[in-house]
Amino acid sequence: MDGRPVLVCTEYEDATADLVIAELNRRRVPVLRFDPGRDFPTPMVLAARTGAGGWGGRLTVGERTADLSAVRALYHRRPSPYPTGSGEQAARFAAQENRRGLGGVLGALPGCLYLSHPQAIARAEYKPAQLAAATRVGLMVPATLITNDPGEAKAFCAEHPTIYKPLHAGAYDVAGEPAGIWAAPVEAGEIDAAVTHSAHLFQAQVPKVADVRAVVVGEQVFSARITAPPGVVDWRAEYQNLTYEPITCPDGTHGALLRFLAAFGLHFGAFDFAMTADGAWWFLECNPNGQWAWLEDAAGLPITTAIADLLENGASQHE
Repeated sequence: MDGRPVLVCTEYEDATADLVIAELNRRRVPVLRFDPGRDFPTPMVLAARTGAGGWGGRLTVGERTADLSAVRALYHRRPSPYPTGSGEQAARFAAQENRRGLGGVLGALPGCLYLSHPQAIARAEYKPAQLAAATRVGLMVPATLITNDPGEAKAFCAEHPTIYKPLHAGAYDVAGEPAGIWAAPVEAGEIDAAVTHSAHLFQAQVPKVADVRAVVVGEQVFSARITAPPGVVDWRAEYQNLTYEPITCPDGTHGALLRFLAAFGLHFGAFDFAMTADGAWWFLECNPNGQWAWLEDAAGLPITTAIADLLENGASQHE
């Protein structure tokens, strides 16, 4: 590939990455797209060598090859996980070697901007770390309890209106059909011994009038007010009945979001806030690799352009 390429690491079907790749193609920025969980070790070929300037060599996918020492940016979107190799011992060994070999090289490229670094994304996915960081940078955080003690949960729910939300939005099925576990109100009388089975997150319910999704790209913040039908606690359960409008991020919040991302070493974050009648934004969570394409269309936010700018400019604009 001629020129300094952008590597796009994502699954085969990723309409969000498609938007960014199309914009980079329009700008004639070379792009090498792959899904390490499905493409390595075939058809991908890795030949990486150490040198004075760090890792060099080549990464080949099909008929396209990238010079590892010249990668300007890596866009870590939604790659498939490396196969676990749950069968025989040799397969398990190979799977771990692939993840640590290819993944290790891709995470240590010289002069490369990461949007964002896979290890930084992994660290930032822990909600307790997010809530602590949000408090440190000056964001307003609702009172929160994480426990497996039913007595503690009952006492917390008795203090104020409370919602329960999962600590991780993983895959979940109901009667064989994919389903989401949404944030939902919970009262003290509903708490029972089932709480002992795992950690639970309980949070004081914010008397919100709307929600806000703030997407941060580099140092730019794109915010949309999301209005759901009355009584809806988790707007994600009502996608068909939402209205969107762009909203300006308060100056103090803007700076806090940048400090939050810097604390985790991120260049991107999709933040969720509850907005009260007085216009205050209460931090709920940050998805360090969240979706944004639907919001770009719904609220008219130029997020694709901002991401393409960051990837095209690479590490030079952050030196």
